[in-house]
Amino acid sequence: MLKEDVVESIGEAGLLLPTRIKAALAANDRLKLRLSVVQAAIQHAEHPKRGALDLSREQAAAGLREAWMDEMLASAARGGEMVFLPGLPLLCRGAAADLAAMAKALGEGEAASALRQRAAHWVEWLDAVQDESLSNEDVARLTRGDRDHGDGVHLVVMDMHKQLNRVAAALASEEVDGAHTWNLAAPDRALVAAFMRGLHRTAGLKFDHPGLDTAATRDGARLLLQNDIGTNDAHVLVMHVADLNITLTYSDLHQSRFEFFRELLAAQGASWSVVEPRVTPGLNMGAAYFVGTASFACADADGVARTLQEVGARIVFLIDWNRARKRLQLFVSKPAAIAVLNAAAALEVGHMAWLKAGGEKLMYSVMQAVGDGIFRLGDRLDGVLGETAAQQFLVDALALASRALLDGRPLAQIEDETRVLLTRQLRDWASEFELAGEHAAYCHELAMALRDLLAHGGGAREAAAAALRAKNWERRADDLVEQGRAAAKRHQRWGQFAHLLALADDVADELEEAIYLLALIVEEHEDALRHGVRQALQPLAEGVLEACENYVKALALAATLSHGAEMDSSDAFLDATWRVVLAERACDEQLRAARRLILKELSKAAEMTLAGDLAGTIERASDALMVASFALREVVLARTGAVA
Repeated sequence: MLKEDVVESIGEAGLLLPTRIKAALAANDRLKLRLSVVQAAIQHAEHPKRGALDLSREQAAAGLREAWMDEMLASAARGGEMVFLPGLPLLCRGAAADLAAMAKALGEGEAASALRQRAAHWVEWLDAVQDESLSNEDVARLTRGDRDHGDGVHLVVMDMHKQLNRVAAALASEEVDGAHTWNLAAPDRALVAAFMRGLHRTAGLKFDHPGLDTAATRDGARLLLQNDIGTNDAHVLVMHVADLNITLTYSDLHQSRFEFFRELLAAQGASWSVVEPRVTPGLNMGAAYFVGTASFACADADGVARTLQEVGARIVFLIDWNRARKRLQLFVSKPAAIAVLNAAAALEVGHMAWLKAGGEKLMYSVMQAVGDGIFRLGDRLDGVLGETAAQQFLVDALALASRALLDGRPLAQIEDETRVLLTRQLRDWASEFELAGEHAAYCHELAMALRDLLAHGGGAREAAAAALRAKNWERRADDLVEQGRAAAKRHQRWGQFAHLLALADDVADELEEAIYLLALIVEEHEDALRHGVRQALQPLAEGVLEACENYVKALALAATLSHGAEMDSSDAFLDATWRVVLAERACDEQLRAARRLILKELSKAAEMTLAGDLAGTIERASDALMVASFALREVVLARTGAVA
């Protein structure tokens, strides 16, 4: 007779409940894995060319590694209304045993009794499976998540897991910093406390939203931690800690939120399994949901505690994440909305306060309140401010809302402060010459980078890094052009500036292309930059830089002319614009000289083509600078009449 039988025979079955809960939690992990194997095998049967899915990490996390799983995943096949699943009887026997283990730990009461009856029915059904094939109807019985079409194994597993959590919370023999715990070993308390320190660090950011309840117990050689995150059945986080290794299993209905969480944990060294989307009828409206397992290999015990703490601190940012993303997408693109949520999580301010303060209604209210016809019905923030500025404003708005609600400030005050924040952003955006000057600054950075790369050389790595920086600068310059275009739609005075910015953007495009070509030559055709060729290209780059510096100077002087400056300033402005023209003419001559030298020095077609393209691209940047300089003169003439 087993010890459990003795305890039960003397009427103290309650003493078995903690042990049964541990066993039931482990059985729940195994059942989820078994169902995942079936779903993945069916997907393979439907799409055999995709290959079998690797669930080895999930198998290790559940402590279940059996040969039939690999065979089922690799060899499943469909024949009409039937699906061939090798090893199916073994899966069903194991699933029946796991269902029975979960049923033992459900506690007392009508709800527990009803669940046990359902479980008993499905245990009997599973035990009756003898063949290695299932009909479509039986597949639905096994994996169904839609209650409208009857009960199923998957449904009863989910419902028993909920009941199990309730029983575990009621059973908790002690509390460790708010976590419900039982059967912990002495070292476990410090680890649970570390996780809870991180959780408490940010838990206030959920405000009154339910969620973040934590349970912990020891399961053999592992500490088991579970957090309920929020209220959704398919949103689950479980952690196993064994020695210096942590395994985290996470499931989510939303792929974008799953990827967000992966990015949040990247800094902690998470190594994720790659799991394909899974589909359960009735769950997530028939769309895919996602499950992944992350592993953390820690250097020492302190590293384990730190990792648990940092994981705990990040869970709150998953609550209502998808709702916040959808609201933010009313004002910026989806990638920008996700970037805002990433930044808010990194700052540990989150998004819940912004939602509580009104979310999109708050934004529409402050957009309307800034006045001056800046925003019209249907406008997005990025359409007026540009993507970069709109993204930064939203990050600042989320941070403001969090600080304000945590400080107990009223919602009306939050709206006023957000309006001030937007007004400040618009003030920074509104100056035409400042916007043109900022754009010119990016052109100047590009021109200097090109000159330096030609003058000082460097290897492929340095050239590739320069090309990456150049692409970033060119994109930021594009954002400024979009701001100018958006402003021109609302304010007539911006029309000429929008045109000027569009012309000047050709400078940024040509310079970025030149740096890219130069990096390509350095990486693939170093011989194209023989000593003489490099020397011939350097004056071209110097000429473009000189033209760019005079264009920047002309813009700075034009800003003073627009406010009525003296004649000396007008002369200096004219001199700067003409120096741009003179530099362009010099570049024409330098291009001809460079072409002659390229023909003389190089013989291979690819090298001649690339070197010639590079020289031509640099010269076109000088052409674009001259065109922008003439456009700037027209702007000043139209605005002030100071230049005749």
